[in-house]
Amino acid sequence: MSDNSSSMSVLLKLPAPQSLDDHSVPNVPIGAEAPVKLDKLGPMLVNSDGTLSRIANWENMTEGERERTMRVVVARNRTRLAKQRDNTESPSNLFSGAA
Repeated sequence: MSDNSSSMSVLLKLPAPQSLDDHSVPNVPIGAEAPVKLDKLGPMLVNSDGTLSRIANWENMTEGERERTMRVVVARNRTRLAKQRDNTESPSNLFSGAA
């Protein structure tokens, strides 16, 4: 093996997830069975293609910026999740481009 293999053996770890019973972490209801807990990484964003991402500068935002961002994100996520749900429930969408 090369010399790089020894430097790559160090594993970086993410912080342990917080307990679902931790009331210091805000809950965000999104219409799912269980609310989504926010952590230090910020909220999950549902992209228009259904993939998930995060807000890169969440830790640098002020509390006011976070509150405004959360209002927009929650509304947008609900809309995008509903659209994804509609697309998966109607199988005719899969073949709409067929000849």
